[in-house]
Amino acid sequence: MVATNFIDGVTNVAVTEPLGQFLAPDPSVVHMWFDDFDSYVSGNWTVTETQAGATQAIVDGDGGILALVNSAADNDVNQIQWAKETFRLAANKKTWIKARFKVTSATESDVLVGLYITDTSPVASKPSDGFYFQKLDGSTSLTFQIGKDSTYTQTTVGTMADDTYVTVGAYFDGAGRVELYFNGTRVASSVTTNLCDDEDLAVSIAVQQGDTNAQTLSVDYLLIAKQR
Repeated sequence: MVATNFIDGVTNVAVTEPLGQFLAPDPSVVHMWFDDFDSYVSGNWTVTETQAGATQAIVDGDGGILALVNSAADNDVNQIQWAKETFRLAANKKTWIKARFKVTSATESDVLVGLYITDTSPVASKPSDGFYFQKLDGSTSLTFQIGKDSTYTQTTVGTMADDTYVTVGAYFDGAGRVELYFNGTRVASSVTTNLCDDEDLAVSIAVQQGDTNAQTLSVDYLLIAKQR
């Protein structure tokens, strides 16, 4: 396959805008948070651990991998949240999430990845507001959660397997519809009436132990973007 070369540039804004003659798309049209996890700086995150043996670290692996490791005690939590709540969803603004991750046991663990309000016990007491993927202990079913003021819409996205990566995505079209993706395929499309548009949300990743065997949540990358 031969690349198409736009030697005069390509843009996503009107010619009359400040970057109308810029040779690449204007990155400021979205607020984007993306981490490929080639590095991890603990000071950028608020870390919640309910055990002494929990770790958060980059591990060997192609593409950059962040591993959240629990100790071997039931219901232990290992969570990182961006130190500040930097996203607020809006009814007229498109929003995207894409992530790739896996967990050691697809049954004996709780997993949360996405955006939700600052919360140190997101499994025991569900975050009041959020826009995130979740897998609960005792189930391999992965769902997408959209919540405002503790009222949630839940949609099944797919099924996880032990120590097997999944690639997931969510797209809010700014007009009330959310489309969900699992391993590259659109699996659901629905209207939401409880989009959290009155609270700032934090980028969040969490794993909670479901039995007495240590669990590891491995995150290859996480992207969250919102139209300005």
